[in-house]
Amino acid sequence: MEFAEGGELFDRIIAKEYYTEAEAKKVVKVVAKVLRYCHAEGVTHRDLKPENLLYADETENSVIKIADFGFAKLVTEETNMSTMCGTPGYYAPEIVRKLPYDSKCDIWSLGVIAYILLCGFPPFYDENQVEEMRKILNGDFEFVAPYFDGVSQQAKDLICKMLVVQPSKRLTAQEVLDHPWFNDIKEADDDAPVLSVGKNMKEARRLTARSKFRAGVGAVMAVTKTQRLLKASRSPPT
Repeated sequence: MEFAEGGELFDRIIAKEYYTEAEAKKVVKVVAKVLRYCHAEGVTHRDLKPENLLYADETENSVIKIADFGFAKLVTEETNMSTMCGTPGYYAPEIVRKLPYDSKCDIWSLGVIAYILLCGFPPFYDENQVEEMRKILNGDFEFVAPYFDGVSQQAKDLICKMLVVQPSKRLTAQEVLDHPWFNDIKEADDDAPVLSVGKNMKEARRLTARSKFRAGVGAVMAVTKTQRLLKASRSPPT
């Protein structure tokens, strides 16, 4: 087992408070590369979230590592997964619908992570758990002003293409890496807008802690209720 001494990505951003789009871009690129390798080997992580992105050491240019493969699954091209697992705010729509799913669920989670990195809060969060699941099912999110005012259109475009409800139309890890957003990545991009996401990250941390609690009981109930509503909507009138 490898120990990551640099701590969580979340904590480092909170400590810095100011965060550039270029820095967010590097994180997304690293995770996409890891997913490309894992998916090529038939491995789906199934629980991607900022808390599972760790720095190897405390240096400024430390390598980022993906942790917690406890829900990871090895599958072949002929098989799909069906177990509901992961963290509610990062569930892909097909998981909420209890449909068979594949590695594209990781791409959805990466889209959620990218959104958080660029503004400091999650795209689908709602105090009402059923409403949160509804937003996920419909891919209902927006780039909230003023938090996204300085974020590039390329970044927003990539997020939109990762948060596509239909898995077959969602990007693969390789397609994420081929996106134009990564064409001009630099070691130090002074032209990139400076994002004051640290304070928002503190709130995201609070929401994440609440999400962990909800994952135990409340979120499962919310997903179950959402599934019942979906089933009822498909039933013919009597």
